[in-house]
Parts: sequence; C-alpha cells; structure tokens
Amino acid sequence: MAIEVYTYNRILRELGPGIRLVAVSKTKPPADIKALYDLGQRDFGENYVQELTEKQQQLPADILWHFIGHLQSNKVRQIISFVHLIHGVDSLRLLKEIDKQAGAKGRVVDVLLQVHIAREETKFGLDPPGLADLMRELREHPLPNVRVRGLMGMASNTEDPEAVRAEFGELKRLFDQYFPDGEAPILSMGMSADYQIAIEEGSNMVRIGSLLFGKRE
Repeated sequence: MAIEVYTYNRILRELGPGIRLVAVSKTKPPADIKALYDLGQRDFGENYVQELTEKQQQLPADILWHFIGHLQSNKVRQIISFVHLIHGVDSLRLLKEIDKQAGAKGRVVDVLLQVHIAREETKFGLDPPGLADLMRELREHPLPNVRVRGLMGMASNTEDPEAVRAEFGELKRLFDQYFPDGEAPILSMGMSADYQIAIEEGSNMVRIGSLLFGKRE
C-alpha cells in the first residue's frame, strides 16, 4: 500500500475544518483509493474520463468524484450521472453541454470556472475579461442544470514562492469580486507543491496527489 498515512493526517490537521481536501488519484489503482477511503477520505479527483468511469464502478458508491482534468464536450455524457464537481470549466460551450446532459439525467451539476493565472501558456483557463463575459452571460441567460460554485486555478510551475503567491492572490481577488457571498462558494487552488501558500491566500479547496499516494510512475 502506497498511502502516506502520516502525511494524510498531517495535511488534515493543517487544513482544519474549513478547507476541503481532494485526493488526486489519477493513475493510481483502486486499491490505493480504497485504502485512503478507509481512513475517512471521500473526495477524490480524476483527470481522465475513461479512468474515472472504470474506478467509479469498482469503488464505494458514497465517494464524491471530482473531475479535475480538461473535459471535452463530447465526453461529458460519460460522467454526468455521478460526478460530484467538475473543475476546470473554461467555456460557455462546455457549460451548455454540461447543462444539456445534466438535464437529461434530471440533475443539477456543480462546476468551477477555471481562470488562467499561470505564466505557462500550456495551462487552460479564462482570462479576466473572458471570465467577466461568461459571468455576464450566465446572469442574463441562466443554465437551469448547472450551478457555478466558484473558481479554480493553477499557479506557475516555479521555484519562486512569491510569484505563486501573487498568482493565487489575483485569483482570490477575482473570487471575492464574483462570489462575495452565497451558498458555500469554492475557491480551489493549491496542489502538493504549493497548497500551503494557497491556503494563506484564501483557498478553501486543495487538490493533493503525490504527497498522499507517492510519486507517479
């Protein structure tokens, strides 16, 4: 078993009751997920649709599955019946497809809008003007089967902690602008390498994989 039990308990103590831990289990076998489940973890994040659907069928029904990868519109239907939260939504087209497929299943599905805050061009996400346009569109033309719960973003892959802090700070400012109140809005930022900075900058959901499961092959 590759689960880092001591590290898991330490992270839970650091986070406290107000910050939610999503255990990123991509590429990890169901046995590892079940081991962490048996310690009390319920939120798990997966990046790939096929891998998520296979694991969902093999593992306990009360797991809360988070899709944290870049979701293609033509694959929404495969996860819509059970997914708990879709991170990384970055277009109106994708939102409309989620709304359509959720409606067909009689569900209202929670999503996060992804904002591009990193310096790397390879990362996905809306820029601030694009976020403003999308939020305006949703106010004027609500989607009945989608609930936007908040924002998510990934900082640059850099050794400079102040650069990471500045990027998280910018996302927090946008979050405060668009989600000043409401029903438990979510600001998802921070991963294994930078979750402590993210918490200091206001994150209330972190996505941690390698610290819990060990390094991926």
